[in-house]
Amino acid sequence: MPEPVTVTDYHTAGEPFRIVTEGFGEISGSTVPERREFARSSAKVDSIRQLLVNEPRGHADMYGGFVVPGNDDGADFGVLFWHKDGYSTACGHGTIALGTWAVETGRVAASADGDTEIVIDVPSGRVVARVTCSGGVVQRVAFRNVPSYVVTRAAKVMTRWGLVLADISFGGAFYASVQASSVGLAVTPENYADLIALGREVKWALNETPWARHPSDSRLDGIYGTLLYDDLGSSDEGGPHQRNVAIFADGEVDRSPCGSGTSARIALLADEGRLGPGQVLRHDSIVGTTFLGRVVEEVVAEDRAAVITEVEGSAYRTGTATFTLDPRDPLGTGFTLR
Repeated sequence: MPEPVTVTDYHTAGEPFRIVTEGFGEISGSTVPERREFARSSAKVDSIRQLLVNEPRGHADMYGGFVVPGNDDGADFGVLFWHKDGYSTACGHGTIALGTWAVETGRVAASADGDTEIVIDVPSGRVVARVTCSGGVVQRVAFRNVPSYVVTRAAKVMTRWGLVLADISFGGAFYASVQASSVGLAVTPENYADLIALGREVKWALNETPWARHPSDSRLDGIYGTLLYDDLGSSDEGGPHQRNVAIFADGEVDRSPCGSGTSARIALLADEGRLGPGQVLRHDSIVGTTFLGRVVEEVVAEDRAAVITEVEGSAYRTGTATFTLDPRDPLGTGFTLR
């Protein structure tokens, strides 16, 4: 039976992130990717994930992470991201929440007025969260992601809506981007069920293709999610304005504009020439919240042109809790309804 687990909950642009610093036992490994593999194979560790993400303590769209040591002394800490179906390789909204949490709890000493950089090792690499404070209060967080790049354009997927064309890109995880209007949909709450169904179809149709294979690390394989987007023209920030919803894992819905998904979208927009130096992507979510994204550097990664992206948003603490499992409880670590 899992021991009591105390968590701190945040939301980033509406998407939950449950932070766990202890109570999950030993997670073996010398790096974050190794610890992720251990957690995936450990019934004991995974029972904690299930306890925290499943109903009645969580829900089908719950998200969180175990805070673990970084890969070396260059990182402030590492994190293993998880959701209802397992352990993800990247999580931008979680990175923004962790940057906020690290400053607000004093985990990392921060300037009361100005910027503090927090280095976090995640399964896909090392990211840096720049936390901006004023008067000792966190105002916003912008994180620099691992290199993002285009994999392929116009991959054909047959769905119940007919033939769909998907652009695949990497932003710490692989995403398939589909313009919602191409199947007669819009990214609005009224289309929630159809968006989930379409996102699932596209993801699983592409998940075993060569486009979903990472060039150098098979632990990053697989289409993580489908980004269904609306093109809203130009923004006041001097770049494109889009709205999206990420349908990830097996039908989980991101309430935020999706941080790593924003990086994946930026890679596509930069490749199209729609997001150049000094321009900003205004990226809205299905619930009306916003991330701002930009290209900060052009690089080469995995033998292809890539960009370093910066994604900005805000996170807010929603509470703390200690979760337990009564040994008499026939539901055990819980269940998930979708």
